Amino acid sequence: WLSSQTAAGKLFETDLRLRPNGDSGLIACSLEAFRKYQLESAWVWEHQALTRARFTAGDPALGAAFERIRCEVLRMPRDVEKLRTDVLEMRAKMRSAHSGKSSQFDLKHDHGGLIDVEFLIQYLVLGYAQTYPELTGNLGNIALLRMAGELGLIPADLAAACGDSYRSLRHLQHRQRLNDLASRVSLHEAESARTPVIALWQQVFGTT
Repeated sequence: WLSSQTAAGKLFETDLRLRPNGDSGLIACSLEAFRKYQLESAWVWEHQALTRARFTAGDPALGAAFERIRCEVLRMPRDVEKLRTDVLEMRAKMRSAHSGKSSQFDLKHDHGGLIDVEFLIQYLVLGYAQTYPELTGNLGNIALLRMAGELGLIPADLAAACGDSYRSLRHLQHRQRLNDLASRVSLHEAESARTPVIALWQQVFGTT
């Protein structure tokens, strides 16, 4: 029922493959087992997912404990160059898996789209949260972009432009979903939003 279709779209988009050990893992595990897995066994993409994790319901003490573990994992020391390589490899795999022949722009998957923004933010959080722990706050993507700009991790003007782009791309995505349409629009309609995202991608990763 979590993925029930409503008049406003899906109730929640869930992906149980993101649990520890994926499809072979238990639906639920203890906090200590979760911590051990994240610190010792998790892949980089799982830590990327953890940047977006939120406690949503249940015992507040459990939520506080989860948040402590989340911050501990995100603030681990990391080799930024290796992280960069891992993030780019994962992004390349995702693009390959969703490559199509449509002449329209996929708001989520195409270069300059929503996933590119999210990968940029996740890289910045994982790469620099040890030095700037405030990056692990549950602030949302636009606020995290602005913070990264204020911290000097990326150009502040480009951070602001990408925040506006993310908002515009989300607006287009919501419009398409509410009209029961695919998350694709013309390149012309998406051009002004995707251009700053591509520029920031090149700035951070040095590649298209």
